[in-house]
Amino acid sequence: MIKTVKSIKEVVLTGNDLTLAELMAVARYDAKVVLPESTIENIKASRAIVDNIVNSNAVVYGITTGFGSLCRVHISKEDCSQLQENLIRTHACGFGKPFSREATRAMMLIRANALVKGYSGIRLETLETLIEMINKGVHPYIPEKGSLGASGDLAPLSHMVLPMLGLGDAEYEGTVVPGKEAMAKAGIPIIALEAKEGLALINGTPVLTAAGALALWEGLCLLKLSDIAAALSAEAMRGIINAYDERIHTIRPHKGQLDTARNMRELLKGSTSVTQQGELRVQDPYSLRCVPQVHGASKDALAFVKEKVDIEINSVTDNPIILPDGDVISGGNFHGQPMALPFDFLGIGLAEIADISERRLERLLNNSLSGFPSFLVKHSGLNSGFMITQYAAAALVSENKVLAHPASVDSIPSCENQEDLVSMGAHAARKAGEIADNVRRVVATEILAACQAIDLREDEFKLGVGTAAAYEAVRASNKFIDYDKDIEMFKELEKITAIVADGTLLEAVEEVVTLEI
Repeated sequence: MIKTVKSIKEVVLTGNDLTLAELMAVARYDAKVVLPESTIENIKASRAIVDNIVNSNAVVYGITTGFGSLCRVHISKEDCSQLQENLIRTHACGFGKPFSREATRAMMLIRANALVKGYSGIRLETLETLIEMINKGVHPYIPEKGSLGASGDLAPLSHMVLPMLGLGDAEYEGTVVPGKEAMAKAGIPIIALEAKEGLALINGTPVLTAAGALALWEGLCLLKLSDIAAALSAEAMRGIINAYDERIHTIRPHKGQLDTARNMRELLKGSTSVTQQGELRVQDPYSLRCVPQVHGASKDALAFVKEKVDIEINSVTDNPIILPDGDVISGGNFHGQPMALPFDFLGIGLAEIADISERRLERLLNNSLSGFPSFLVKHSGLNSGFMITQYAAAALVSENKVLAHPASVDSIPSCENQEDLVSMGAHAARKAGEIADNVRRVVATEILAACQAIDLREDEFKLGVGTAAAYEAVRASNKFIDYDKDIEMFKELEKITAIVADGTLLEAVEEVVTLEI
């Protein structure tokens, strides 16, 4: 999964077949973006329609009219270019810290992929400027807050456009500088917008889709990592392998459940630590026994979200739409509701992964439940060991419960009530990203605790093929904790979280086991 993304060095934009893996390759690993010759004719044809509208002085929304409720105001041919620059200058009014480099690159790519399709009337040279910024690493400074998710992501996307005009700020080679300076250093000419171009660049859902797509990618990785965490905990606590028997899952054949049960069997294959039903106890607690049902439900939720993301990153979300036959239609493709609901679902699905992970963590630490020394440390009392890691994990789990409240049920009318129902899709996407970050830390904590518990076992046993690979990856990063005086726990958690976040742990396991999601 991660190796596949790293191997992608070039992404050809057709507007129709961009994948999540390609999006990540550009956003995270700086794959180059290529505009194929096959797209140029449609782009130029769409632009010719816009030029004809301007030259004929026809009244068409966003081309020869004002925006939003100001659509009633006609704009002269002479002012059409100024209209577009004014749009960007006034709509760039976001708040908060900037989007990450990855998110910025992702939203630029998604916007470019929509413009390639030839339904927006943008000039070829303007599109080429956007693509050149991606390839040369000019990343506009885009505040995270300010989008209602309809009409798309107007405020943040306006910040994206500012450096193209020699305005705003941008990150270039690790430093935030004025946009004009960043463009000059990268050798990219400043442009002047013409009719329709400002609107084509900022009307749509690239920001919320990019933020949600990044959260989805992290979530897909976390689904595999959560299975690894559960398998390590099962090894430590001598879990009952029968709960993952294929026969009980084929009679309730939800794909996520089937995949999770299979993952658990593969990870634990060859283990002499896990037990058979009745060998030590009749049943395990839900947090071990119901891993396929709980993790699997989240897998199914994220599969639904991925289906929607795959559609959206290849969609035209502009308004108005310039059709090949010359018709120009005002519609609502900019509305974020088709993604707001899935991104809320994404957050809920991920939050449940942290819920069950924290319960396994508590069980590992609890002497009366696991039989291990209290808080997984020798000489408990003088040493507190992992005691407060459960507190911290519980805090993140509870924070996720607040963050998982759906954003898409909210709406505040805007623009003199012309835009009277908005999606709040950007909120949903950003919340999902925060939840994913919390889940990563909880799962990482469980993994570290499970490896500590495995080392506290005094009997002889062999780990499964997948859990052994995971254990070795953890021990290459984090050593067994003997005494409190030897460590600073937050640094131990930082180290384990780092190998979870950067793919080191997952790649090590996937060298020996194929994990399904």
